[in-house]
Amino acid sequence: MFVILVYDAGEKRVQKFHKTCKRFLNWVQLSVFEGELSKAQLERLKFELKRIMKPDEDSVIIYTFRTRHYFFREVMGVKKGDPDEIFV
Repeated sequence: MFVILVYDAGEKRVQKFHKTCKRFLNWVQLSVFEGELSKAQLERLKFELKRIMKPDEDSVIIYTFRTRHYFFREVMGVKKGDPDEIFV
């Protein structure tokens, strides 16, 4: 499945969130990641993020799509990361 993950974490945990997400997904910009994951990989990512996060201070939003072909991605301005180069 194709996943877009966005997080907002406390200053002390931002680097841990970033490193964890980067192991599973492609970094797009600041706190935004995207990429293809199996259901098991997504569950593992969620498990690891739950161990890092403080639910009363942090938030994670995960959008899932059956495949990458079911959405349109438009970038305006500077590209911070280019996952299109990875999925060629």
